[in-house]
Amino acid sequence: MKTTIYWLLLTLASFASKAQQRTYCNPVNIDYGYTPIPNFTEWGKHRATADPVIVMYKGDYYLFSTNQWGYWWSSDMLNWKFISKKFLRPWNEGYDELCAPAVGIVGDTMLVFGSTYTSKFTLWMSTNPKGNDWKPLVDSFQLGGWDPAFFTDDDGRFYMYNGSSNVYPLYGIELDKKTFQPIGTRREMHILEPWRYGWQRFGEHMDNTFLDPFIEGSWMTKHNGKYYLQYGAPGTEFSGYADGVAVSTKPLGEPLGNFTDQSDPLSMKVGGFARGAGHGATFQDKWNNYWHVSTIMLSVKNNFERRIGIWPAGFDKDDIMFCNTAFGDYPHYLPNGPADHLNSRFSGWMLLNYKKPVTVSSTLGSYYANNAVDESLKTYWSAATGNSGEWIQSDLGNISTVHAVQINYADQDAEFLGKQTNTYHQYKLYYSVDGKKWDVLMDKSNNRTDVPHEYVELLTPVEARFIRLENIHMPTGKFAISGLRVFGNGHGALPGAVKTFMVLRTEKDKRSGWIRWSPVDNAYAYNIYYGTARDKLYNCIMVHDANEYWFKAMDLKKRYYFTIEAINENGVSEKHTTLDVE
Repeated sequence: MKTTIYWLLLTLASFASKAQQRTYCNPVNIDYGYTPIPNFTEWGKHRATADPVIVMYKGDYYLFSTNQWGYWWSSDMLNWKFISKKFLRPWNEGYDELCAPAVGIVGDTMLVFGSTYTSKFTLWMSTNPKGNDWKPLVDSFQLGGWDPAFFTDDDGRFYMYNGSSNVYPLYGIELDKKTFQPIGTRREMHILEPWRYGWQRFGEHMDNTFLDPFIEGSWMTKHNGKYYLQYGAPGTEFSGYADGVAVSTKPLGEPLGNFTDQSDPLSMKVGGFARGAGHGATFQDKWNNYWHVSTIMLSVKNNFERRIGIWPAGFDKDDIMFCNTAFGDYPHYLPNGPADHLNSRFSGWMLLNYKKPVTVSSTLGSYYANNAVDESLKTYWSAATGNSGEWIQSDLGNISTVHAVQINYADQDAEFLGKQTNTYHQYKLYYSVDGKKWDVLMDKSNNRTDVPHEYVELLTPVEARFIRLENIHMPTGKFAISGLRVFGNGHGALPGAVKTFMVLRTEKDKRSGWIRWSPVDNAYAYNIYYGTARDKLYNCIMVHDANEYWFKAMDLKKRYYFTIEAINENGVSEKHTTLDVE
C-alpha cells in the first residue's frame, strides 16, 4: 500500500509540474505504440503512428491515429492520457486494426470508424469516451472506405469523405444521421494536378521518380460559409508530404460541391528536424483558435515510420486558409486564450547546440555522437548498451540562457511489437557552466511514463554552457538519441541580414526554381518564406548548412513572392526585401 501511494504521489507531482508548462515542441510527446505488423520491421522494431485526428468533445481534446489500439485525451493539449481500446468487430475478436480513423461528432455522440475496403468494420459510438464506454452503432458499415473522414454541417447534415490512391480521386457522400445509410451515390470530389502544382509531384525531390502521386487523408472544415476540403499528398515517405486545401466554388459552397485548389499547400514542412505535415485534421481549441494536426515523416526503419505534429492554423481576412509551420519543431506556446495565428506562437527560444561538440559514454558501431545534434530526426547516436549510467553531453559553445530541453529517443534494438502500456523512461539532466561542477536540471529517475519525445520546459531558466543527459532506464533496446535539443537564447549578436537573395524560375517548368543567397557568417540556418501574394507568405522552408535551395513546389500559373531571414542562437535577422518572381 505504501508503495502504491508513493508512486501515485510521484505521478501527481510530475503531472503538476508539466501542467505549469506554457509551451510544447513537435514531435508531440505521446506514448507512441510500436508497429504491430511484423513485415513492417525490416530494419528493426520501432514506434510508428500517423494519420491523426483531433476533435474537441465536451471541453476536452481527443486524439486518434493509426494502429495504436486506443486513443488519447487531454484537457490542455500538453498532457495526453492514453485509453486502451481495440475497436474490435463484436463477432470477430481478431479484427483490431484502427487505421487512418474517421472521428465525427453528431449531437452529443462521438463516432469512430476505421479504414476498410469492405463492410468488415464497425461504426462505433460513445457519449463517454473519457470513460472508455463504447458500443456498436452499425455493426457492419456497408459503405466502407479507406482514409475516411466525417463532417457534420451547421444544419446537422452528415457527410463522409474517403480515398487513398494514385489513380482515383477523393469521394464524398451524405449519410442519413439516424441510420447512417448513404443518401444518393458517392461523388468524385477532388484529384491531384501535378502537371500544375509542383508540390504534388511524387518523390523526395518532387520529380515523379517511379510512381504517380497519391491523394489521401481527406478532412473538411467550414468557415464563413465556405467549405475547405483538405487532403494529403504526394507520399507519406517524403519531406514534402503535405496537406493541400481546395475551396468550394459554388455560391456559399456546399460539402459535395466543386472545389478549387489554393495554389500552395495548407501545411508543409520540408526542412528542419521534424519534416512532413501531411494527412491530418483541422480542429478548434477552447477559444475557437484553429490548429492543424498532421503526420511527421521519419521513414528510417520502414517507409511508414512516422510521428505526429501540431501547428497553429487559421483563416486570414480574405478567407485564405493557412497553417504556420515556421520554426514548427521549436518550442511553441500552448493555447491560453483567443489568438491571431498569423502572429507566430513561436516562443523565440532558439536552438543552442546545432552541430556543437558532443561527448558520450560509448558508441555503438557507426551511430556517432554528433548525430544527436545534426537536426535530423532520421539519424541518431546510440550507446553500446541500454544500461543505467550511459550518458551524452552537449557543449553549447558559450554560456547561454536555457529555457527548455527536448530529448528524442531512437529505437535501437527495440524488442516490442504493438502497443505497450507499462513502459517508461528514466533519466537525469544536468547543467554546468564550466564542465566541472554540475547541478541537476531535471531528475526523472522515478518517472513511470513513456516519453519518446520528452520535452522539458524549465519553470526557472538557467545559465549554462554544458547539458548532460544520463540514462537510468530505457523501455527497450539501447540508449539512443536522435535529437538532444537545447533551447533558449545566447548572449551574442543577432545574425546579419542576407544581403543578396535571388530566385531564378526555370523557363521550361514554372513549377521549379533555383533559390540562392549570400551566406551570413554567424548564421546556422535560414528561413525562406513564400506565397502567391506579397502579404501572404504563409509557407516556410528552413535550410541548414547551405546558401542555395532547389525549389520545386510552385503553381506554374501564379506569380510568386519570396523573402529570407537568417537564424542563429541569439535570434533571427531582419527579413530581406520581398522578391517578386514571375
